[in-house]
Amino acid sequence: MSRVVVVTGASAGVGRASARAFGCQGAKVALLARGRGGLEGAAREVRASGGEALIVHVDVSDAAAVDAAASTVEDELGPIDVWVNAAMTAILAKVTETRPDEFRRVVEVTFLGSVYGAMAALKRMLPRDHGKIVQVGSALARRGIPLQASYCGAKHGLQGFVEALRTELIHDASNVKLTIVQLPGLNTTQFGWVRTRGLSQHPQPVAPIFQPEVAARAITWAADHDRREIWVGRSTVKTIVGNWLAPSYVDRYLAKHAFKGQQMQDRPLADDREDYLFEPVDDDEDRGTHGIFDERASSFSPQLWLNLHRRELLAAGGIAAATGIALAAIERERG
Repeated sequence: MSRVVVVTGASAGVGRASARAFGCQGAKVALLARGRGGLEGAAREVRASGGEALIVHVDVSDAAAVDAAASTVEDELGPIDVWVNAAMTAILAKVTETRPDEFRRVVEVTFLGSVYGAMAALKRMLPRDHGKIVQVGSALARRGIPLQASYCGAKHGLQGFVEALRTELIHDASNVKLTIVQLPGLNTTQFGWVRTRGLSQHPQPVAPIFQPEVAARAITWAADHDRREIWVGRSTVKTIVGNWLAPSYVDRYLAKHAFKGQQMQDRPLADDREDYLFEPVDDDEDRGTHGIFDERASSFSPQLWLNLHRRELLAAGGIAAATGIALAAIERERG
């Protein structure tokens, strides 16, 4: 029987790439987001990939609406097996140039939207003692950077939420599992939509840039494996480990380089640019999955491949070592 997967933020970016990847597995995929055009495009892709798609229009900052969406999914598709929290929003601006309502909106969508998603999933998974919640995190859940205080704060909050919830599930000996996937800079549409203030140039992800399909590969893998946390991309590893080892150095490095590093130096910011903070910009048309950085984005992460195959690699290494020891012993006896 095809499993039922819910993906929030499914109209673009990581959520959409993940929905398509689950479709390739033949899953029944519930697509949750605000934008009509993006959701319809995502549904077409899921169906073309071999899956079944259900569109559910919802703003994840509304707890009651998220719970109602979960009920709709189970009525239409059946019991939810996997819930992926990928919905997010952001504003690129200094703290002093960000309005209180903008901070609140980022937290409501990026942090509380995931909390409400997890609560809706748990309400249905716990009585069945079955299910998997995959939380989309970020390297910025472990290390804050300038111009993204609201987003970093929301992702840091999710890190704490996931850790707390995981301990509760372990305490209750629950078979409902939870994995957080920490992501690098990605070529998603959000850099064309994100609200900015005080910037002169078009925003860009922190390099190196990966395609959203790389993130989707980790998310679909996480749905099938009991890994507490997955780091995607060498830059994520460097960010997290570097901040553990030398946080003061990282402070100074980011203060010097991260302002320009998040802006395209050859593309001024358009005066009539739309943003998605309070209203969707993909209601009238489908903007797709990728942003404008295809030429700079990698479709493969060697670090992720090694991470996901580490058990097999360790086993192979153990076999090779044992074989080497055996051969050496044979040679000694011959001698």
